[in-house]
Amino acid sequence: MRLQAILCLLLQLIFEFSSCSNLRVISGSTLELPCFSPQPDSAGSTITWIFNGKDVSEEPPDSVRVKKDGLYLSISPVTPANEGEYACLVKESNTEIIKTYNISVVALLDITIKVNRGSDVHLPCHFPPSSQVMANALWFKKTDPVGRTQLNPEDDTDDTTRLRLLYPLDNDQTILIKDTIMEDAGIYHCESADGERLSTIYIIVEVVPTKPPFSCEKFPRAWEPCQDENSRTGEPMLQESMTEFSMKLYSYLRGSYPSGNLLISPISINAALSHLLLGARDTTRKAIERAVCVPHDFHCVHFQMKKLREKLAGSLQLASQIYYNPQMNLAESFANQSIQFYEAEPTRLLENSEDNTRMINSWVANKTQNKITQLVESVSPSTQMILLNAVSFNGQWKVKFNLKPKKGLFTKLDGDLVKVPLLYHPKYMAVMTYVVELKAQVAKFPLTGDSSLYILLPRSNKVTDLQQVEERMTDTAVHQMIEGMKTTVPHYIEVTLPQIKLDDQPDMNILIKKLGLSSLFEEPNLCGINTDNMLVLDDVRHRAFLTLNEQGVEAGAVTTMSFSRTFPSFSALRPFILLLWSDQANVPLFIGRVTDP
Repeated sequence: MRLQAILCLLLQLIFEFSSCSNLRVISGSTLELPCFSPQPDSAGSTITWIFNGKDVSEEPPDSVRVKKDGLYLSISPVTPANEGEYACLVKESNTEIIKTYNISVVALLDITIKVNRGSDVHLPCHFPPSSQVMANALWFKKTDPVGRTQLNPEDDTDDTTRLRLLYPLDNDQTILIKDTIMEDAGIYHCESADGERLSTIYIIVEVVPTKPPFSCEKFPRAWEPCQDENSRTGEPMLQESMTEFSMKLYSYLRGSYPSGNLLISPISINAALSHLLLGARDTTRKAIERAVCVPHDFHCVHFQMKKLREKLAGSLQLASQIYYNPQMNLAESFANQSIQFYEAEPTRLLENSEDNTRMINSWVANKTQNKITQLVESVSPSTQMILLNAVSFNGQWKVKFNLKPKKGLFTKLDGDLVKVPLLYHPKYMAVMTYVVELKAQVAKFPLTGDSSLYILLPRSNKVTDLQQVEERMTDTAVHQMIEGMKTTVPHYIEVTLPQIKLDDQPDMNILIKKLGLSSLFEEPNLCGINTDNMLVLDDVRHRAFLTLNEQGVEAGAVTTMSFSRTFPSFSALRPFILLLWSDQANVPLFIGRVTDP
């Protein structure tokens, strides 16, 4: 039995007061600067924030937001680009008051970690969020006051390696030491290839008494009932958590895949994790609740998930399932509640890998109406449990595009041009606006199934403009965009879109770990599923498929056309972000990025 690691994270924020405030801030942290005002509620006062001589309100720097009518300036996350002088200028009648902050950003992160011998320990290290990762960080262990030894962590593909780099070529350069021994104690340094110190970690390895055998006796078998099924707060609570989870998930995904096409269905991944939550107890339950952004002890989460699935049944083919080892004694209450809330009865694995692979892929094909026919290539004989989900959506435009095939040139991130079939309409009735908070031109296209497709078009085909939009896509910003476009009057616009067909299968095991759920693969408490032995998660799969095209149009060689612009135009012939939103359920269904159609 592995022992639990104890992590002590020491983040230092130093204040030095003189004529102004000097702050040293850790890169990647969150900072709020208060504006000094003796009469903050005075009707005649105005508050202006200045960063390095420029008005923040006119061109806010990345990650900087003014809050509470100027009383606070929020910076999250702090990056080296946020270094400099911040001044809050308060004008009241004939009086001016200035509060100044000098901000310096440091990358050094000193961490002390106490870990029990035999357990696993994560050593954190991060490149600044704005940096492009061209090479992995270098790890060293100090051997004496002046000497050190370079470590060679492998990637996460070899289960026999004790030292692993979890996310190669990612901003997160965390490594994992498995089954720690006393000799692992010491000081570790993480550095960039050019020698910049990113983090320093001091590891203390302790010997603790052997833990008693794991037992499920004190944990309840079934999930507690929803006491208020008619509550008016349950549905909006789930909607808010779903949007927050979706943006968090996309943020992690775009960090791992910085430039290619992307597609995920957050509602499908959320449904799979919620299904697993049904059997989670104690700290594992709290970890999954944090991951899917629902409040702790939100007893009605599964009831609300069932209502949400019923609302979407007409347009979304959603499949989630749990397969388990036949030697496991599955809790009857979990099986019953899985059927009740998720229409998915947990299924026993068969005797050999080929039969299991065939059974799983056949089930997925049936659930997605053959949109997805293969989700797994093989199933290991040692597998204890597999959590699967698959989703497909095929939406039709409510306003049809021209039937005559056309082709045009799509400009990729590297400037190359590629010829693509187009969807074109010279006089399309739609909502289009420029969203300042996202720095993107946004158009809304209504689809069948009471859904809408939002296309967010950055200012250019440059990767920096695309990343800027993605960084600003918080759950709050997306909700404000959607609510704002509901009140925007539609008008005729000339629309040019590339035909969209995406089929993606991201690495869910990495995403699960980034969501803070590494314990699912190690020592989870799933006593609601199996009450006899410790049950661990072996694999997680997700595959998303989305196509939006001109019904009845076949690809063919045609001459590129130039279009007259009698009306305002929306031309998505460069990289863009798409958001497929359920207007009926008020939740995101798909989020993706198109860089090469």
